[in-house]
Formats: sequence, C-alpha cells, structure tokens
Amino acid sequence: MTTVVRLEDAQRHVWERVVTLGASALPLADAIGTTLADDVISGEDVPPFPNSSVDGWAVRAADTASAPCDLVVLGEVAAGAVAGMGVTEGGAIKIMTGAPMPAGADAVVMVEDSEPVVGGKVRLLRSVQSGDAVREAGSDVRSGQTVYHAGMVITPAVAGVLASINANNVNVVRRARVAVLSTGDELVDDGSALRPGQIRESNKVMLLQMVRNAGAEAIDFGIVRDDESALEATLRRAADTCDAIITSGGVSMGDYDVVKAVLSRIAEMAWMQIAIRPAKPFAFGLLANSRAEKIPVFGLPGNPVSSLVSFELITRPALRLMMAMPAQRPRVLAIVDEDMRRKPDGKTHWNRVYARFDDDGYVHVAQTGPQGSHQLAATSSANALAMIEDGDGVYAGDRVEVMLLTDWS
Repeated sequence: MTTVVRLEDAQRHVWERVVTLGASALPLADAIGTTLADDVISGEDVPPFPNSSVDGWAVRAADTASAPCDLVVLGEVAAGAVAGMGVTEGGAIKIMTGAPMPAGADAVVMVEDSEPVVGGKVRLLRSVQSGDAVREAGSDVRSGQTVYHAGMVITPAVAGVLASINANNVNVVRRARVAVLSTGDELVDDGSALRPGQIRESNKVMLLQMVRNAGAEAIDFGIVRDDESALEATLRRAADTCDAIITSGGVSMGDYDVVKAVLSRIAEMAWMQIAIRPAKPFAFGLLANSRAEKIPVFGLPGNPVSSLVSFELITRPALRLMMAMPAQRPRVLAIVDEDMRRKPDGKTHWNRVYARFDDDGYVHVAQTGPQGSHQLAATSSANALAMIEDGDGVYAGDRVEVMLLTDWS
C-alpha cells in the first residue's frame, strides 16, 4: 500500500530502522573518512623532546638580558641530530627548527635577530625569556591523554595526529557495502546504438559515485533485466554480501515493474508518496538474508533528478548513520538572486541551485537551469538544493533555506 507522507515522516521511518555497523581494524592510510569505534589514548608525548620552533641560536636566556650582546659559538645541531655539547654561560649553539634543545639552553633567539661577528662569536640583537621559541615535550599531546573519543571522524588532520602517536592501526566503524543496481529491458550501457524504446543507463553510474562520496563502499550489481526470478536472485545475493541495497525505478503509483513485484513479495516494504518535488515516489524496506539479518533496501525513483534528490534527502543520511558519521548536510539561509515561482500543490519543492558567497558576505543562489525531474544535465552543475515551501514561490531578494551538496565557494 502506498501512502502520502511528509518528508520528515519518511526520513524518520527510514532512519529509525537502520542500525550502526560493527567495528573493524584498518591501517590508518585506509581509515580516512571513517569513524573511530574506540577511544584513542596516546602512549607517547608529542613532541617527544623539547625542541626549537625556529631556526636560530639556543642560549641561556639570562645571557641575553643586556642585548645586543656577543656570545661564543659552541657548535650547531640540526633536526634529527643531538647536540654533542651543552650550552654554558656566555655561549650559543646554532639550532634548526625541530632540533632537540641542547642541555643548558632554555630559549632560542631567531636567526633574524642575530648577526655574525669575527672571532667565532654571534651578536644577538634582542633579549629573550626562558621558554621563548621552545616546544616543550608533550606540549601537543601527553602520554596517557585521551586524544580522541569514539565517534570522531578521521579527517586528514586527525590521521596526522594519530600517526604522530604511532596509532597506525585503528578500530573504526566499518564502511557500509552498498549494492547498487538498475533494472529494465530498456537500459543500455554497452555503447551500442539505441534501438527504439531504449535509453542509456545513467542512474547506476551516478548513484555508485554518490555512495562513494557518502563514505561507503559501492558495489556495482549491474543491470537486471525484467525477469522476476533473475531480480530475486540478484537481490538475495546482494543481501548476503552487502549491508544495504539501492535500486532505482519502479516505485511510482501504478507502475508495473518487477522491482515492485519482487520486493513486495520478499521484503518488508513501505511504498511512499512523499510531499516533495521532485522525488515524490520512494520505497524503503528490510530484506532478510541467509543469516536472518535485515538488510535495508532503498527504492529510488527512476527519473535521474528524482533519484539524486531522494538519495540526498533520505538515503545518504541513512547510510552515514549506519557508519556512525554525521548524517546531515549543512544548511544555510541564502538570498535568492532570481524569482523562483511555482504553483501551490501541497508539496515542498527542492530546486537545484548554485550557491556562492557574494561581496556582501551573504550566500546567494540561482537556479542552474530547467527543473524537470528528467533534466540531469541542468542539475549536474548544482551544488545545493533550495527548499521552496508550498505556495507561489519566492522573489529575487527573498531568503530561502539551502542544503549544501558539495564543496563550494
């Protein structure tokens, strides 16, 4: 049975029925974008020893009190080396950024604040205080410190910190394996000439990359022809080998499609009409696999723009919830640069727009082109979705809520 629902109710229905996946150990290089499953406690100080934050001269701060002053050059120490001598009264050691502080030194004078003089000496042009330009051991991370708690997403910077404490293998919530498949005798993806009634497959290509961009592992299950037994076998294989399944097409009112026929028979499905445009038709259900696990199935509409919008509004957040990642895209209020008129129809419209910062410091949006649910070419340059509430639309200068889809500027 198909029911008409608000977007919020459809989202709640889906998101409450997906479960967080288990943990797995990954090499740090493979864990970027995943979520930590355990707290990470450092076993080391970072930095592990006091070192210089600049190129300059390691000194006793007291010896610079009357700067400018001349000190005896005792030697030098580079990063990765250890000084073979300490700093004694009236002396200085040339030191490079990151090099260990020599014994006896408690400050560093920047090389820019010095000049050479004859007789093996250096002239320091300003005084320093104890601790100046010195990075103390553990000043970034201390041994025994909880560096990150479970639930932290491993960004490149987080990975850098983990590498600095020798956490080269980490327990993370594993990436979802997501089966993506298309169905239909009319679909062609082999480059051959189109026969009457045929179209080129595009949804699967788009959705595979959208799944990857969501942080999951996308598994291409190909095109399944209009054969119920073949589709059932493919869906059951997907349920046995993957954590979620995405199909596109065959979810509209009145559709006769093998997707609806098969899923209605083998899965616990909800067939919805959501009060949005595009992406009104949507299906979601749970398909039991051979291990009695219930695998979520997302039935997206066949029109490519509708498929994209329903993925962004419902499916992508669900997949990210499964991986314990932040689910929602960021939203901002934006100024509309052109009229976006519409007719009242009981639906919220999600217009495809390009968002940018203008010289006034505000986010501005303009439509990327025609808004038909089949017009993917115009949609492809959108980096945001503008929410246009039911009514007559908005005028240039009005403000609308916008969901950002990609990196943008």
